[in-house]
Formats: sequence, structure tokens, C-alpha cells
Amino acid sequence: MRAAGDAETRRSVWAWALYDWGNSAFATAVVASLFPVLLKGWWGGGLPATRTTFLLGLVSAAVALAVAVLAPLLGAVSDGLGLRRFFLGAFAALGAAATAALALPAAGEWRAALALYGIAALGFGAANVFYDALLTAVARPRDYERVSALGYALGYLGGGLFFALATGAILAHGRLGLGSAETAARWALVATALWWAAFTVPVLRAVREGRPRARPGVAGAIAGGWARLRGTFREVRRLRPVAWFLLAYWLYIDGVNTVFRMAADYGAALGLAPRHLLLALLLTQFVSFPAALAFGRIGARWGPRAGIRLGLAVYAAVTLGAWFVAEAWHFYALAVAIGLVQGGVQALSRAWYARLVPAACAAEFFGFYNVVGRFAAILGPLAVGVTAELTGSHRAALLVLLAFFGGGALLLARVPPAAGGLRR
Repeated sequence: MRAAGDAETRRSVWAWALYDWGNSAFATAVVASLFPVLLKGWWGGGLPATRTTFLLGLVSAAVALAVAVLAPLLGAVSDGLGLRRFFLGAFAALGAAATAALALPAAGEWRAALALYGIAALGFGAANVFYDALLTAVARPRDYERVSALGYALGYLGGGLFFALATGAILAHGRLGLGSAETAARWALVATALWWAAFTVPVLRAVREGRPRARPGVAGAIAGGWARLRGTFREVRRLRPVAWFLLAYWLYIDGVNTVFRMAADYGAALGLAPRHLLLALLLTQFVSFPAALAFGRIGARWGPRAGIRLGLAVYAAVTLGAWFVAEAWHFYALAVAIGLVQGGVQALSRAWYARLVPAACAAEFFGFYNVVGRFAAILGPLAVGVTAELTGSHRAALLVLLAFFGGGALLLARVPPAAGGLRR
């Protein structure tokens, strides 16, 4: 019986981790590459470049705000009904369908494209709330670090592999009979949706979550969700380890997100060719795969605080090293360094948080976790942008991120390795 139980646990762990393999295609291929390029050159080709940048930023901010507002409530409702898996599947289906539909708007139809992109991004962000929360259903507490790292590792590998295939198909569109690069890119959007949907199936079939003792019904769950949400907010404030962790996480993950978002802009500002920026992104993805697994072992052996602080030290070194970038190989070296720690910091953060919160209320607590993650994509880019404007130097602007990494690392000292049985 024990062997059978262990086999079932392994199946559920791999099924859970494969969702990251699937949905990372959206993050890597659509968010970071295809949609911005098509918006500027296909759907919004008649608009000024600054206008499309503004529109993309506006939609992205609106989606982030929507997920930030909805995530805790949806988490509380799903906990009450025992339907984290159902909500994950529903939002993943919404996101994948909208991604496939992005192939339909013709040239110049930027309004429809932005609307579909917003729906797809909303599905992606909301589904991740329930995906993160299912970590407590598929892994035992002593395995949180390794299982969380496995998810991130497969995400980087799957997202990078799909991105490489999609990029190759777009570059070879003539030989593949796809007509134009725009046509190939639109087919790549359909392929992204299929990839995402296909790797959602295992988690829906293999993962089992505990059922609540009482099933209040939908109306009761919504009413109870609001009450639980208010209670969770009060409890986050009361549970000092959770509050300190979220404050530290907000600081350092803002720095991590800023590096991810601003790296290509920084390289372009230094005059690096687009092919170097693309190859650096691919390099980061593939380096992150084994590195995330290694960080899982570091966290399991020495604790998540040590692993996260190691990662933040590397980020600080990369920030300082960016000042001296003068050639393409310098940029590649920094990309490798980021790849070595990017997935590890994210994976150990999720695992540590899972240790701090009550497992029975994981979805609603992870709703707050995702709220912090969403808002941790605002202050860092703003600080970098304002500093660049005031100093006239992209190199000097990046140095402001040292405060985010250092401040987050210091605040982690206030957080215990685990909260030790937090309960409602």
C-alpha cells in the first residue's frame, strides 16, 4: 500500500509540475515576444510606436490589477468548495482559448487584439493562483522546496523549448510554406494555446485535493469567501512571519521582475543587435532549468532563506556587473548568471510561503501571495525609469535595484524557517 501511495504521489507531483511546462509557453512566447512584436508591426502598424507601448502597458496594468483584486476572493471561494483544480482548469481554458483567438484579428485590428490579449493574460494570472495553492495538495511539507523547484525547472525548460521551436518556425516561414513571418507568428499563437491546453490535462486528471468538511454551495461559498477574505487579511496582519515574508518578498521580487522586464530594454539601449537579445533570453531559459533543480536541493538541505539570499547576492552582482557591459558576450554572461538563480529564488519563495500558511487555506493565502507578486512589478521599473530620466544614464539607473535586493534580504531575517502549525 505504501508503494502504491508513493507512486500516486509521484504521478501527482509530475502532473502538477507539467502544468508549468505548458503555461510557460504563454509567458515566454506570447507575453515576452510575439504579442508585443505583432502589436507594433501587424495589428497596430498604423499607430505610433509610443502609442502601442502605452496601450500594451495600460492593458497589462489593468489585468494585473484585476488579478490582484480577484485572486484572494477566488482563493477563499475555492478553498470553501474544495475546487482549486476546477478553477485552475476553468481559467486555463479561458486563457488558452483567447490565445488561440489572437490569430483571428486582421492587420490594423488592434482593439480586438488587445481585448483578447487581456482575457488571455487574465486567465493565465488567475490560473496560477490555484496552481500555486495546489503545491500543498501534491507534496509533503518536507518536499515543498524540491517539488516547487521541479515546477519552475520544467517551466523554464518547456517555455524555452517552445519558444525556440516557435522562433525557428517564424524565421523559416518561407521554407515551411507559411507565407509571411506574420502568418507564421499567428500560427505560433494557436500552437501556444494547444501546448498550454495539452499540459493542463495531467494536473486535472492526476491531482487530488482534500475536500472541505462542509460544502456550503456556490452562494454560501461566495458569502463565506468574503468573510474568509476579511479574516485572511486580518490574519496576515496578525501572523507576523507571514507579514514579514510578504514584505520581504515584495521588495526582492520587484527587483527580480524589473531585471526580467528591463534586460532587453537595457541591451537595446546599449546598441546590442536584436538577435543577441533573443539568444540571451533563450540562454536564460535553458540555464534556469538545471539551476532551479539545484536550488531545490539547496533549500532542502540548508533552508530556503540561505538559498534565496544566495540568489539575491548573485542578482546584486549582476546589477553591478551591468555597469561594465560593452560587448555582446558581456550581456550573455549576465544572462547565464541570471539563469542560474532566477528560477531558484522564485521556487524557494513559493515553497517557504507554503510552509508558513495553513494548508487548509492555501488558495486564499496564495491569493495574497499573487497580489504581492502583481504589485511587485510597479515600483522597480518606475524607480529605474525615474533614475534614468534624472541621471540620463541607463547604467546608473540599474543601481537603484540594489536597494530592493538588499532590503529584501535583510527583512528575511525576521522570518522563521516555518511558522510551526499556523491555524485558524
